[in-house]
Amino acid sequence: MGDGVAIAFVLFPNVTQLDFTGPLQVLSRLPGAKVHLVAKSMTPVTTDAVLTLNPTSTFEECPPVDVLVVPGGFGVDEAMNDPELMAFVKREGAQAKYVTSVCTGAFVLGAAGLLKGRRATTHWAYHADLAAVGAIPTAARVVRDGNIFTGGGVTAGIDFALTLAAEIAGESVAKSIQLGLEYDPAPPFGGGSPGKADAQIYAAMVERYRPRREAFRRALARAQS
Repeated sequence: MGDGVAIAFVLFPNVTQLDFTGPLQVLSRLPGAKVHLVAKSMTPVTTDAVLTLNPTSTFEECPPVDVLVVPGGFGVDEAMNDPELMAFVKREGAQAKYVTSVCTGAFVLGAAGLLKGRRATTHWAYHADLAAVGAIPTAARVVRDGNIFTGGGVTAGIDFALTLAAEIAGESVAKSIQLGLEYDPAPPFGGGSPGKADAQIYAAMVERYRPRREAFRRALARAQS
């Protein structure tokens, strides 16, 4: 992309930090990358895990970018209902070369009308809800449909970012970034997805997510009203 690639990460309170920091670590290593951390104001943004994030630009002042990235987290409920944030996502979603999300960030794209008729993925606990924004729920860690790239839950953001890096700069560059980060997962347990998890653990996690999903669905309904 000419002299480099301009990337905007959308920040909002209570974002899941790994949804953001995983892809940031990968995409910031693209040759000539210019990264904008964009929020409503320049006030530090709280995350779900102690870390606070310092925006580099406001929604109003951010220049047009090549790549729009929306992370997820419990803060998505409010993000979908924030007029300034949604106006920015709609604006950049209409012109960016790549429109992307990680985890439940997909619902910000969906609430902006950017996933209608598109295959997409998100965190497993919310996967079926993609249909509510007109998307086609697709069970995969990373899904591409045209210029729309979506990643599954949290750690899938790294796979998503490497996939996008290969699209932007070529497979060799993406492989070099992967090696530089020593990204070679070997988890101590094999239950990191619903299909691999112990039935008892899966059932307990579904129950734990139940009130959270109910609140999320109410927020999504408000965003679409």
